[in-house]
Amino acid sequence: MAVVQFSEEKLNKVKEIIARYPEGKQKSALIPVLHLAQEEFGGWLSAETMDYVAGILQITPIEVYEVATFYSMFNLKPVGKYLFEVCQTGPCMVSGSDQIIDYIKNKLGIGVGETTPDGMFTLKTVECLGACGYAPMMQLGKHFREHLTPAKVDEIIAECRAKAN
Repeated sequence: MAVVQFSEEKLNKVKEIIARYPEGKQKSALIPVLHLAQEEFGGWLSAETMDYVAGILQITPIEVYEVATFYSMFNLKPVGKYLFEVCQTGPCMVSGSDQIIDYIKNKLGIGVGETTPDGMFTLKTVECLGACGYAPMMQLGKHFREHLTPAKVDEIIAECRAKAN
């Protein structure tokens, strides 16, 4: 197994983040450092990666696991090139997010938390993304896709496939 280690550039960024906090309060850097780790190590956080982050921040691994498992923005297993994070809270559900989730499951042949065999798509349900007025919606990368319908989902899937080719 490869050793988990930040690139020099990312390690410098980690040090810069840690320096924002008072001496002995480096745990405060945990969330931004986890974001960097997920970005650096393939879009997800393995146990080895989380242990590595714990060592850098001089905290226990369980402190890292508690945060990584709590927030849906952290992936604890490999994900596809395109991660469909569909909101499943009240306003989105009332507007049809359950049907959109079912449509994506059927269209891609995967369940929630699964990735297509070609590694292209992962479906994930998440808590409120703060765009209730645009429900049902999902996050795709750094962008929100709003007022989802089966036709819009088809367009999004086609866009993703076109970008991959």
